Formats: sequence, structure tokens, C-alpha cells
Amino acid sequence: MDVDPPGSLTDAPAAPSTSNLKRPQTEEMNDASTAAKRAKPEQPENAPAEGVEDAEAAKEQADKRVDGKKGQKQKSKKGKDKEFARNRRRGTRTEGEEVRTPDNGEPKAPRLPKRACALLIGFCGDGYNGMQIQPDPKVRTIEGVLFDALIKVGAVSQDNSDNPTKVKLGRAARTDAGVHAAGNVVSMKLINEIPGVPDLVAKINEELPPEIRVWSIIRVQNSFNARTTCDSRKYTYFFPSYLMIPPKPGSGLHNTLKAQGAEPAPHPFWENANPAATPQDDLKRKRAYRITPEQLAALRETAKKFEGSHNFHNFTVGRDFRDRSCQRFLKSIEISDPAVYGDTEWIAVLLHGQSFMLHQRKMISALVLSCRTNTPPQIIEEMYGPRQVFVPKMPALGLLLEYPIFESYSRRVAAVNEKLQPSDPEYRAPIDFEVHRAQLDEFKQNHIYSKMRSIEDQYGIFDGWIRSIDAYAGHDLEYLNPKGIIPQTAVIKRGEFRNNPFREKKRYDATSFPVGGDAAAAGSVEEEESSEDEEAHLPLDKEGLADLEG
Repeated sequence: MDVDPPGSLTDAPAAPSTSNLKRPQTEEMNDASTAAKRAKPEQPENAPAEGVEDAEAAKEQADKRVDGKKGQKQKSKKGKDKEFARNRRRGTRTEGEEVRTPDNGEPKAPRLPKRACALLIGFCGDGYNGMQIQPDPKVRTIEGVLFDALIKVGAVSQDNSDNPTKVKLGRAARTDAGVHAAGNVVSMKLINEIPGVPDLVAKINEELPPEIRVWSIIRVQNSFNARTTCDSRKYTYFFPSYLMIPPKPGSGLHNTLKAQGAEPAPHPFWENANPAATPQDDLKRKRAYRITPEQLAALRETAKKFEGSHNFHNFTVGRDFRDRSCQRFLKSIEISDPAVYGDTEWIAVLLHGQSFMLHQRKMISALVLSCRTNTPPQIIEEMYGPRQVFVPKMPALGLLLEYPIFESYSRRVAAVNEKLQPSDPEYRAPIDFEVHRAQLDEFKQNHIYSKMRSIEDQYGIFDGWIRSIDAYAGHDLEYLNPKGIIPQTAVIKRGEFRNNPFREKKRYDATSFPVGGDAAAAGSVEEEESSEDEEAHLPLDKEGLADLEG
């Protein structure tokens, strides 16, 4: 959903453009053709080319040209693999470890067959630079740690340990740095039967840190690809209910609302506030706040505006209204009843969609900001139109990938399995995370929810975020108004200067914070460095942007 931006994370560095590879050959052919036309009159359309005695020879010549183009593509792919291998360390071998090759007189290890498999995994993303493996071994990622564990147990051979593209490593959903997943799927060619290893899942988990777990390994059809075979994905976003408290009187956003014609009634929370209270004093009282039934009903009513097929260009970055990829389908959005953990009440929003755009957690931001300012729900529908507006990102801390869903694939293999037993070599199990429900819930409580709440308790991340919103006094948020329409002053036009644009803070994209840090200093958003323009660091091509999505 966010998905998560860090720099472009691709399986391998970009290969040279095939158009550039073809150009010299094309120019030669054009020059030769032009010279031939000048030297000789045109021949009948069906006549064989000069130097070719019959139609069979002409066909052979055409086949050679096709083979040449295929060869260029294969070389391009090989170039990708070689560059990844140059930049990545050789599996888990330590320096000086002897490599078993015929050159040193020792035989290679026996080859074991690889099978197309799906690994169902879960992880806490705290301390990791996202899901996707990187060529640089110093960049710690979920897939990088998993891949090394697979090498150690023998599920990936030493011959394939230098480059994960050799085993067709892919994932159903890419997550940003620090983002968690109770369930995700990695597809790859795997040695799933290893002599002396009766339980491969348990063996792999022994090599993994406790914050990364493999739930199961499933044999899949050879055509299976974790990303393209995935039908939809479920995400959950958690936030403290105190975000629903209206803007503080006298704040920038409060004054903007008044200028837009809203004269909100005094809220009890601010009526009882001590004028000399510090932000830390306010936060202590906020944690005792409980959402009202009317506010919860407003959240649920507005959330329904996201369901269905819409143009989500205002809820991502780097996309234009005319970009067809902005059209996404959200199957459902559900808001659970609030629950109290420690001193704070939390609200969970469960989103089920076919796919999610980069930083689509902006949807939750629009939901919260519109409801806490009594902006009519129709503002969400306005944002599907061509006018571009600025929607701040919710903190990354609250985002969790529940799991990807493979309904179509599971139906397909169910038809194949009708006359087979689970022990049959051709049997293919469906992909279903619900069979691991007890393990998933325990993992979420111990490794994800507890960490989220601990960080919020110590640093007040959500409070810092909402105070940065309320402090803003520019035009970018003027679509939060009692009419539920986007005023011209809030419309952003590419390339045009904006006076006093909203500047997001880098810290709200983080999910990891120093243990035992100074919570008061961490909560001081006014002194933080603003983030740079994100779009300047995004890939320019659609394929690169799609790779950042989940």
C-alpha cells in the first residue's frame, strides 16, 4: 500500500536499452538497402532478394535475423545477472572459504532438483531496508536475510547463491523500509527435498532471526509468479483515536477552517485545556481521549467512499490523472471497534484491494483529516477528479500487510487436484494464510503490535504528525471545508510556484527509532529537517514506479 519512498528497488540494475542495441544493425541494413535501390531497378514484390537463389534461402536469411534479435535480448538478460552478481557477495561464504569446483581437484556437490515453490512468510520490518533484496549486501532487507538462510540450509545451491534471479525470486507485495507483514509470499525455484532435512520449514526458521518467520513452503505450478498471480492484498492501518480531536483553537488549520466558513463549536477537550500546557501535557490528556459514537459513524460513512473503482491519483506520488494505472479497485474497507491498549485507544482500518499504489496510506490521512474537521464525505469523491491536491501521508508506523490473496490460483489447482491425493507428485496445495491463523495472530501481537505501541508510547509519533498538520497555515489543505469541494486555491499545477507549500517531515516515514531516546526531543517536529521533493527521486518509467507498489 505504501507501499512503500526509498530509492527504486529492482531485482537487478537496468539493462541497456534494446533499441540502442538494435540501432547499428538497422542503420547498416538501411544503408545497404538504399544503395541497392540506386544500383538496380525495383524487383517484383515476390521476387527473392539478390544473392538468394530461392524462397527457402530467403526464409533462412529471415530466420537468422530473428535469431540475432533473440540473441541480443538474451545477452541483455545475461548482462543484468552478471552485474547483480558483481555487486552481491557470494552467498554466505566467508572470506577464504574454499569453493568446491573442478579447478581445485574436488568434485562439485551433487545437483539436487529445483521445484517451483511459494514461501509463505511473515516479518517485522523494523531495522530492515524494505522487503526487496538489493545487490549491495550491506543493505539489510527481508529477502536478503531469507535468501542467505536458504543458502545455508541447502535450499539454494552454491551455484545459484550469487544471484537470486537465477532462481526467479519474486514477491507478491513489496513493502517499504520498516513496514511489517503478517503474511507475504515469495516465489522461487527451490530445492525442497534435502537429504538429512526432514522438516525444511523448521530448518530455515532456525537460521532466521525471530522477527522473520516462514509459515510454510508450497509446491506451485511452474507458471506461478507471486506478483502477477496475486488477485488482491489486505492491509491494516492502526492509529490512536485521539487523532479525531479537532484542531487546537488558534492553530494554523483552525484559522484556515474559520476562513473557509467553518465556525466549529468549542470542543470539550480544548475547553478544559490549561493555556500554559506543553505539547507533552496535551499528549498525556490525549491518550485518555475516547472516540465518540458520532465520530466513529462519520469515519465509517466516509470510508465507504473509497470502495469500488476510482482514480487514486491524489493518493499517491509521481502519477498524473491521465495515467491509466491510477485506476484501482478497492474491494472493501472496514473500521473495527476501538480497543484500548495501555493508556491509548486504537482504531484499526482493514483495506482489501486488488493492488495499492505507492504511499496509498494517504487514503487514511484524507479519511482522518476530513472527519476531524467535519468536512463532508463528498470531498473524497472530489479527489478522484482531475484537479490535483496535496494529501499528507499518514505515519508509516501504523501500516501492516495482512497477507496477499490467490483466489484464482487456488480455484485452478483445486480443479487439477480433484482426482489426486496430497501425496501425489502432481498435487498442488492452495495458498491460504488462514490455515496459519493462530501463528499469525501470535506473531502480530509479539513482534508487530507491541512494537508499534511501544514506539508511540515513547515518542508520540502520531501526536507529532497531527501537530505538524494543525500548525500549517497555507493553502494546501483548504479542501478541508464545510462545503466538501476543492477550492481553486488548493489546486496544485505542475511546474507552478506554490507559496508556503506543506513540507512533510522525514521522521514520519520511519518506523525504527533509537531505544531509550529522548522522547521530548523526538516529539519536537518544529526543529526537524523537511523532506525533499519525493517525485524528483522516483523512477521516470511506469515499470519502475510499478515495482515500488504492492
